[in-house]
Amino acid sequence: MMTEQTPAADPAAPLVLGIETSCDETGVGIVRGTRLLANTVSSSIEEHARFGGVIPEIAARAHLEAFVPTLRQALETAEVTLDDVDAIAVTSGPGLAGALMVGLSAAKGLALAAGKPLYGVNHLVAHVGVGLLEGGPVEGALLEGSLTSDRHTGVTQLPAGTGALLVSGGHTEILRVRSLTREVELLGSTIDDAAGEAYDKVARLLGLGYPGGPTIDRLAAQGDPEAFRFPRGLTLPKFIGTAEQPGRHRHDWSFSGLKTAVARAVEQFEAAGRPVPTADIAASFQEAVVDVLTSKAVRAAREHGITTLLLGGGVAANRRLRELLAARCAAAGIELRIPPVALCTDNGAMVAALGAQLVAAGVAPSSLDIPADSSQPVERISV
Repeated sequence: MMTEQTPAADPAAPLVLGIETSCDETGVGIVRGTRLLANTVSSSIEEHARFGGVIPEIAARAHLEAFVPTLRQALETAEVTLDDVDAIAVTSGPGLAGALMVGLSAAKGLALAAGKPLYGVNHLVAHVGVGLLEGGPVEGALLEGSLTSDRHTGVTQLPAGTGALLVSGGHTEILRVRSLTREVELLGSTIDDAAGEAYDKVARLLGLGYPGGPTIDRLAAQGDPEAFRFPRGLTLPKFIGTAEQPGRHRHDWSFSGLKTAVARAVEQFEAAGRPVPTADIAASFQEAVVDVLTSKAVRAAREHGITTLLLGGGVAANRRLRELLAARCAAAGIELRIPPVALCTDNGAMVAALGAQLVAAGVAPSSLDIPADSSQPVERISV
């Protein structure tokens, strides 16, 4: 279990407890306004490793077991009680239905027992909300110098032209954020595997185990990224089009064909009785992923007026992705912000951060009978 702490801030700002259980990490975060007070995460990733991926039923059971100790640790770290909290925010979607239901049930119970308003929030938008936080593992707000707050409501405004590239095992999206509490637009997403899923599947093909992202990243450093020319999905002119006449998948990604190409390469070496050059395949695969991720993200940013881009999701820890995205953003005049890894991956702090903004903006709380929405669209910020 991992915990981050920082001193309290403005006592007038809303104190919000955030709960995240969309996949395999049980997260409870506490913020006051934009000040991070606690971020406690319990991961069940080791329980999924022998299966080569997240098993929804195991994830849901792990959330049940981890929730109470994770909650207690967060409250102790923040040095607050449930009675002190002004509101409870919880991920309502998207995510694994069973896992979401555990978090929602816990949040509803806490809200009902303590008489606190409940906010069901969008997991993807919460990844953007983490950019507002300061304190804890963050030295100053991630978007410091560009943030403004309404002195009457306390709502913090993101810089004009803010966007986000979210890359994880479950999601790969590029977003434009005009208002964190009112208007978020999906510009592009994967049409099949998320990037993190592709890493896990290729790692399995190479016999590297689960999770695949960190292992492939380390192995790729020893290989030749040009040894194999693997495909870059949805990059043909018929998919891209032009800025004036954009193709249907101009800002979308596809990784299923890349995964298949890796499988065929491995099969050819095995059929010939030759050793599989795992380092070269890993490096070439990773280069294909980050090349298409960064090129399409930067194109979308330039065409939609995004001048500040936040990178989030578990794959944000990838060495090559950070390196290439930083170079391409710099060349395009885009400011790139990358949270600490603890705030890139799924966590309760990001949920609490978005919840605090919804409270400050006067958004009406959610009903206690809100359902889990495994495919909640990004445009639906709260339910």
